[in-house]
Amino acid sequence: MTTLPQQLENPVWYSLRETHKKFAVTFDGVLFYNPAVCTFGAFFDEAKTASASREYIKTRKDFFFVTENQTPQIDDTKIVLNRKIDGCQMVFKELSDVVIKEDIILLDESYIDEIYELVWLVMPGFYQKRSFEMGNFYGIIKNGKLVAISGQRMQTNLFVEISSVVTHPDYTKQKLASQLIAHNAQEILKENKTPILHTNKGNLAIPLYKRLGFEVTRDMNWWLYCKK
Repeated sequence: MTTLPQQLENPVWYSLRETHKKFAVTFDGVLFYNPAVCTFGAFFDEAKTASASREYIKTRKDFFFVTENQTPQIDDTKIVLNRKIDGCQMVFKELSDVVIKEDIILLDESYIDEIYELVWLVMPGFYQKRSFEMGNFYGIIKNGKLVAISGQRMQTNLFVEISSVVTHPDYTKQKLASQLIAHNAQEILKENKTPILHTNKGNLAIPLYKRLGFEVTRDMNWWLYCKK
């Protein structure tokens, strides 16, 4: 049985070994998500990442390896590093005093298209429609339209990652994201799990996350590779 600190050192790996086992694709001991669901991969032995990534890249044009300290080995005749995103992991420590005034609902499958469109409007790039299957998504509806969401991504028996926190540009500065994150964290705590999140170093939202009860605990790097 692994501990929470152990799992947080390699969250993609343990998600694919536990809660998200059904999404796991394995090449030479390296774990990846089904690319229709998510584009993350994880490993312990970097000597295996070159052969494994050669196989996985056949299924899509790009993917991420997510690591704390390790550097993946890559076959540069087949794959090229697009960029390395210097990120950090934040772990929930205490409840904030955020007052939830909005009517926040659990989004069902009927909202899949709206979620996808909202995420791509605000944060275009890597969200897949089937990412909805990774965990609960909560939303706020105004004037009959989904205007803000907070989803769940990586998770195990011990933690759940809050992700896809997006607000439509017409509805910013109403503290919708704060309320959604707080609500999401409360729902995760009800499952006796620890809320976590990941973000880029220097993200202007980090002070907000701290006010909501999260603290920065470690670096977490995102290596984006593309087919050559």
